[in-house]
Amino acid sequence: MSSVKVDGFQSSAIIEALETAFKGYSEKEKKEQINKTKGIFELHIKNEKGDEAVWTIDLKKAGTVYTGAAKPKADVTINMSDETFMQLAEGKLNGQKAFMTGKLKTKGNMMLATKLDAVLKSVKSQAKM
Repeated sequence: MSSVKVDGFQSSAIIEALETAFKGYSEKEKKEQINKTKGIFELHIKNEKGDEAVWTIDLKKAGTVYTGAAKPKADVTINMSDETFMQLAEGKLNGQKAFMTGKLKTKGNMMLATKLDAVLKSVKSQAKM
């Protein structure tokens, strides 16, 4: 069982796929992904029950995904619903539109937040999401 799974969240499957993809990257692939992104995302995702899960995607130094708040501090914190994250991951919604319609809120480096789409797409092509 994955260390990033949180029961009650559809997003867990996507986060697990990210974790699997990152673990499967060669050092070269990991460095390329880090160089493209250069940031730490802290995702706050609420499910239909109103519960919140927090995941961190570190693409600044480590190339890892884990549950909980970012250590060190996140470059961008993104708040959204479980449903919105799923739509982003499936390519049914883009981050900019989600932000403009209030489905996604950011704190910190907003330009980095725009790279989340690219991170999800690059992993989607490698993992079966």
